[in-house]
Amino acid sequence: MASIRINNVEKRYGALHALAGVSLSIEEGEFFGLLGPNGAGKTTLISIIAGLNRADAGSVSIHGHDVVADYREARKRLGVVPQELVFDPFFTVRETLRMQSGYFGLKNNDQWIDEVMHHLDLTGKADANMRSLSGGMKRRVLVAQALVHKPPVIVLDEPTAGVDVELRQTLWKFVSRLNREGHTVVLTTHYLEEAQALCNRIAMLKAGKVVALDSTSALIKRISGSQLVLRLARGALPDALKPLVSHPDELVSGNKYTLRVNEYVDVEPILATLRESAVVIEDMQLQQADLEDVFIQIMEGEK
Repeated sequence: MASIRINNVEKRYGALHALAGVSLSIEEGEFFGLLGPNGAGKTTLISIIAGLNRADAGSVSIHGHDVVADYREARKRLGVVPQELVFDPFFTVRETLRMQSGYFGLKNNDQWIDEVMHHLDLTGKADANMRSLSGGMKRRVLVAQALVHKPPVIVLDEPTAGVDVELRQTLWKFVSRLNREGHTVVLTTHYLEEAQALCNRIAMLKAGKVVALDSTSALIKRISGSQLVLRLARGALPDALKPLVSHPDELVSGNKYTLRVNEYVDVEPILATLRESAVVIEDMQLQQADLEDVFIQIMEGEK
């Protein structure tokens, strides 16, 4: 049984077609990435999965339970970490987590609450008032709230946006452990290196449509060869090399260029062209293609 099944979901806001027939099946135990530029429809889709919004057409189910017709069972199986910092300023961290447990009918849940706080480095703040916490600590509490009822499906909507490296490492260590234990994890993020490192499979959205859906490794293999990253100390990139530039905006943005190369032997002719043009290289790196390169290529290719 799929953890999340999304069937031909559509959503409009006036003239804006936020979701235009999205269909996905996320299997049990997957670490799944949902990527796309701002306005692609990611948060709208998550809101529909979480029951915070209703689709105009199509259906969504969690472990076979429709999020509208069988919303109680669907929501028991889901934990969502939203983008926004939403909290009640009148309660401590522990009180907040106890109340969240109560929403799901869980009593005597302190042992799991203590474990979640420990793994998110919140133990020292257990009796602190929510309004006294820093932004990073408040985000940790949001993660703890999503996990407090031990949901088999966890949705993380930009969980590390604007937070420090320590929280990122703490969060991913704990969430990766939960995933290994069988929890399904769905992640949206603008940090593509996170998605590449964590996600087994990825869907890319643009303008409310799925424009790519495959395993992370298969997506990266769409770009063959390597990339030569050049930073020039003096001179301009010769016209003969401009067709090799992977990111067209680099042609107007400065002295750093990313050139496509199929094999190592392609590097010497590039260097020869630069020498002939009296261009001085400040720095040079040969890199394999990554998820960011795939993302840019797919987004630029989809109109």
